[in-house]
Amino acid sequence: MSLMTLLAAGGKALLAAAGDLEGEFDTFTDTVGTSSVLADWAALGDLLVRFFLCLAVVFVIVRFFYYPKSRRRDYFFTFMLVSISVFMLIFFLGGTKLKTGVALGLFAIFSIIRYRTESVPIREMNYLFVLIAISVINGVGPSFSFVELLAADVLLIIVISICESTIFVKKEASKLIKYDNVKLVTPDKNEELLEDLKRRTGLEVFRVEVGAIDFLKDSAILRIYYKPLSGIDNSVDSVGRMPRG
Repeated sequence: MSLMTLLAAGGKALLAAAGDLEGEFDTFTDTVGTSSVLADWAALGDLLVRFFLCLAVVFVIVRFFYYPKSRRRDYFFTFMLVSISVFMLIFFLGGTKLKTGVALGLFAIFSIIRYRTESVPIREMNYLFVLIAISVINGVGPSFSFVELLAADVLLIIVISICESTIFVKKEASKLIKYDNVKLVTPDKNEELLEDLKRRTGLEVFRVEVGAIDFLKDSAILRIYYKPLSGIDNSVDSVGRMPRG
């Protein structure tokens, strides 16, 4: 075989390899432009729509239903971040079964939450459950349409607004007190007890429950129910038992 024959064969091989490489490059370019290797614009749009919908619903609930009565900025911060985190976690998980399992696991975890300093009040815990549910519903991906998600979010907002109103249940507040006159805790002196509590606390007390009675120290634990002086909840009223000492 002559040198010219070898050069000709090598040139043909190079041209064939270059053609194959060009074809593979074109295929890769088409794949990058149309598939989800680098960017799936449809999925990105779905993420942004669901994220801002979830964020708007959570903000409305926290800002206009929870915060005006509690004025707890720490829980405002917590609710917003927990909702966003749960939404992202649920949205980027793989299958629907896995998402459902993680959602139930989150409910189980938050149901036993206890901070080092104090237990989470029941009202805050209920709002936390609702916000987690909203984040899970909006983060399940293509399982539901946008109209279905919007309807579910609007229904939850309506139910919360009804529960926070005084349409069906009259607003009342309660607190524990340590009372020092056990002579008035008997059932036949209930009216005298109410008048004494009104005078000493300055609150419009309309009902009282008698708890533990200590005759040695002439004291009793009472839970009084009164009409709140303002629309803002008193966080101390959620304390379920008297502190020691």
